[in-house]
Amino acid sequence: MAVPPALAPFQVPIGPQPPNVAFYSPEPQTLQMKEKAFSLSGDDFSVTTVSGIQVCKVKGKAVSLHDTKKFTDMMNNELFTLKNKTLAIHKSFVGTSPHGHDFEVKGKFSIGTSKSQVVFKNAADGAAIELDVKGDWFDRKASITLGGRPVAEIQRSFANVRQIFGDKQTYFVTVAPNVDLTLIAALCICLDEKENEK
Repeated sequence: MAVPPALAPFQVPIGPQPPNVAFYSPEPQTLQMKEKAFSLSGDDFSVTTVSGIQVCKVKGKAVSLHDTKKFTDMMNNELFTLKNKTLAIHKSFVGTSPHGHDFEVKGKFSIGTSKSQVVFKNAADGAAIELDVKGDWFDRKASITLGGRPVAEIQRSFANVRQIFGDKQTYFVTVAPNVDLTLIAALCICLDEKENEK
């Protein structure tokens, strides 16, 4: 199957995590992220591909449900912690890794839309990277680009009544080859947090 031009592979892997087969794919991937309905912490996510392969786990801290999310691999090793940046003028997040693979999401928001930049040191080549994130939450869509080139497309789906009444969302994210899947999952959560605070 040919790769659509919009999601052509990146020759140099893009992301703050070091390239590995668990978090980077040579093929386009569609992630499905579901908030765990009625979980004890109220804010846990499971990140899987649409074919059912688990990528990572995301756990909200019960003490601060909307402030901190811990990302782990499937063996429960910490990848990074995503936190609200409390002193920022615009809603911002910081991803802090125990291994120094950090990133920051800086946002500007208006009614129905959001624009953010994601900055990090690329693990594959050490380059300074800035991704642009633009979302229209009335249409439940967002796009992530690098210098105008598509990196990922996010769509939210209200698939069933349980999700609507349980106030849980399902996210479908199509990601270009050789892009850090955990970073894209974190961006989905950032967009959701921003939308829920409006």
